Amino acid sequence: MNRLRVVIVDDEPLARRGIRQLLAGEPDVEVAGEARNGKEGVRLLKLLSPDLAFLDIQMPECDGFDLLRQLNSRQWPLVIFVTAYDTFAIQAFDAHAVDYLVKPLHEARFRRAMERARERLRGRQAAATSHDPTPRRLILGGAGSDLIVDVEEIEWIEADDYYAAVHARGGRHLVRESLASLEERLGRAQFVRVHRSAIVNLARIRQIRHATIGDAVVVLDSGAQLPLSRRRREHVAEAIRRFAG
Repeated sequence: MNRLRVVIVDDEPLARRGIRQLLAGEPDVEVAGEARNGKEGVRLLKLLSPDLAFLDIQMPECDGFDLLRQLNSRQWPLVIFVTAYDTFAIQAFDAHAVDYLVKPLHEARFRRAMERARERLRGRQAAATSHDPTPRRLILGGAGSDLIVDVEEIEWIEADDYYAAVHARGGRHLVRESLASLEERLGRAQFVRVHRSAIVNLARIRQIRHATIGDAVVVLDSGAQLPLSRRRREHVAEAIRRFAG
């Protein structure tokens, strides 16, 4: 992976300096620029197109969420939100943030956030060079710790409000990431969305059962039965054919 180009957007000089000092310990990171407020941040992100942005949430006139709304989605870098309060976590992960750090920043927690950013960037780079990559392992941010899981162990993933629940290793693991973000990271070679609230590992599908006219369910290895929406049925069948190949 090439050097990670980073932009820092925060209205507090001490906060910007703290992030810069922590980044100094990351040998593959280049701080491409800093902005003192949201408006400067919009201009800087459009100009520099960095890989990763550290965004303060509460800034005068234009906060971190407003900043992102002023960018085309294709212009969005990876984002780690930084804030003095923990009340914006749901909004942050709804915006597909890599992570959410609460000030004052702690080094170990900061390093974990950087590893998540690197993993997400590797996934993006793989997607740019392959038709449909599937990573071998994922680092998933849980409530109290990170979950590192082999992709083959994942049976299915369901939306749970602004979070996602990963069904793997015989358990249900709640992670701080949206279903849409996980779908992007996993790719579509081995995973398929069977319903607006569920993604399934194609290797774990054992049967598509047509219960009544217009209704169908996907039956998995574990015996779990998930609804298969009518508009996705043809797409899922084609995905299974390709995977069986």
